[in-house]
Amino acid sequence: MHRHLTMKELPDSEKPYEKCMAQGPQSLSDAELLAVFIRTGTKGMTSVELAQDFLSRGNKNLLNLYDYSLQELMKLPGVGKAKAVQLVCIAEISRRIAKAVRIRQVCFHDPASVAEFYMEKLRHEKQEHFICCMLGSRGRYLGDRILTIGSADASVVSPRELFMHALQKQAVSVIILHNHPSGEPQPSQADMQVTGCIAKCGKMLQLELIDHIIIGDNKYYSFREKGLL
Repeated sequence: MHRHLTMKELPDSEKPYEKCMAQGPQSLSDAELLAVFIRTGTKGMTSVELAQDFLSRGNKNLLNLYDYSLQELMKLPGVGKAKAVQLVCIAEISRRIAKAVRIRQVCFHDPASVAEFYMEKLRHEKQEHFICCMLGSRGRYLGDRILTIGSADASVVSPRELFMHALQKQAVSVIILHNHPSGEPQPSQADMQVTGCIAKCGKMLQLELIDHIIIGDNKYYSFREKGLL
């Protein structure tokens, strides 16, 4: 019976750190890349083998990082709390990088472009999410913030909280968005009222409400396109 080799006993060509130094990060397999972050293995498993075990589950690829919660990761053999935190943080970094890349391509004065950017994030949510997208001069993106998460058919937003965050970011205009879990983006009477209230408050603060976009399932409703703003 062969003795299981530890990471230290493996040749340099099979050690993720050394392989990266010699050949660059593009030379690493998905499991080896994960092993760099996981750092240590467990009894009977190197960090690479631990990563391979994780990648063999579910989607059988790196998309597992998006699908497993912190609690689910902690239940996997050899993972534990520290490694679970590392893995969810890798997933979050990946999301933020992807968002930063995509945000450059958004034209914030084009409702279709804005709706497309937020569509994938919002259209599958089971509860209403109300988001404030904050813009500087010339439509420069300053950031966005989820203001409320409501029930399956309603979210309650505070104009005071919305404008507090916008002013802190030194925004000159905002776009508000929320999803309809039903998949139908047609505005409710409450949607009409809150839009009017926020637009009115924005004028008093010299902070323009550019649009209110409601996200449905692969479709959207823009108050600006309908001539309501």
